[in-house]
Amino acid sequence: MNTLPWLDPSRAESLLRQLDRRILVLDGAMGTMIQRHDLQEVDYRGERFADGYDRLGRDDGHAHGAECGAAGHDQKGNNDLLSLTRPELIRDIHAAYLEAGADLVETNTFNSTAISLADYHLQHLVRELNREGARLAREACAAVQAGTPERPRFAVGVLGPTSRTASISPDVNDPGFRAVDFDELVAIYCEAAEGLAEGGADALMVETVFDTLNAKAALFAIEATFDGLGARLPVMISGTITDASGRTLSGQTAEAFWYSLRHARPLSIGLNCALGAKELRPHVEALSDLAECHVSAHPNAGLPNAFGEYDETPEDMAETLREFAQSGLLNIVGGCCGTTPDHIRAIATAVADLPPRRLPAHLEAAA
Repeated sequence: MNTLPWLDPSRAESLLRQLDRRILVLDGAMGTMIQRHDLQEVDYRGERFADGYDRLGRDDGHAHGAECGAAGHDQKGNNDLLSLTRPELIRDIHAAYLEAGADLVETNTFNSTAISLADYHLQHLVRELNREGARLAREACAAVQAGTPERPRFAVGVLGPTSRTASISPDVNDPGFRAVDFDELVAIYCEAAEGLAEGGADALMVETVFDTLNAKAALFAIEATFDGLGARLPVMISGTITDASGRTLSGQTAEAFWYSLRHARPLSIGLNCALGAKELRPHVEALSDLAECHVSAHPNAGLPNAFGEYDETPEDMAETLREFAQSGLLNIVGGCCGTTPDHIRAIATAVADLPPRRLPAHLEAAA
């Protein structure tokens, strides 16, 4: 594994150099920023899907029509579709995070898999959405980097967890049932990964993973994609601890999560979403004590309140995450649900003068 050449050696080498020098800052929540625009159905559809049909037809050359997409199905809330219908909005959100101090921005592709897009009857758009999501993020990075060439920015292609779990039955009366299997997940992740690579992503991130078997399928698919390309990209992994139990939905601790996935030799492993920074700290520390790679954290802006909103201020979140960095836990830091460019600006300032995490002493000795 990891024997293929880099897809873009200069970009990969630049990313590795930056990680050696400083703590890199990841962006904040895409969904939070989209919600600020109070978009309606017409905004999501744009001109291309205005009449309920895909005016461009399908990538495989099939005829236009209801079978191609949106007829009779609401698209409001399908944030990934905005990469096609409102690309300027997505590009502006990336730019806002980059200008706030982010070194890495995540593509608007969290739900761009066939499983997730099935909710909107737009499975035929998987490759296009991933390609365009990566292209928009890469364009935003290039535009901002042009003004500060000494500080490179990177587009991280996101592969979300899907809405199905390969380890747990959704039916309490049939514990042996699975809504998806490993091979299905591999197929849908291959399609998404190919689009991200085609669009110019600098790295791929398997993100917000709540089931380690899903993560294994994604990583298997990524390796198959790299084999097909004859080249590779850096790979990042970020899981999610679902509640105060300190475990993923499929029952693993942070330590077990790492040992289950270390074979993939990721660029980084970390945790995001579900919890605020304070609640996430012991689990990030557990990864930091063990991981043979870089460690990331992009928590929510606190825990959601009774209205499902996030109340932690940029200053409070930055103070907490600065302590993470002071304790030597971080190589990459950012925000998830509820975070904005203001949060990222405060976090970037808070960690700017602190060194990145080094390998644990026992691992450095072994190396």
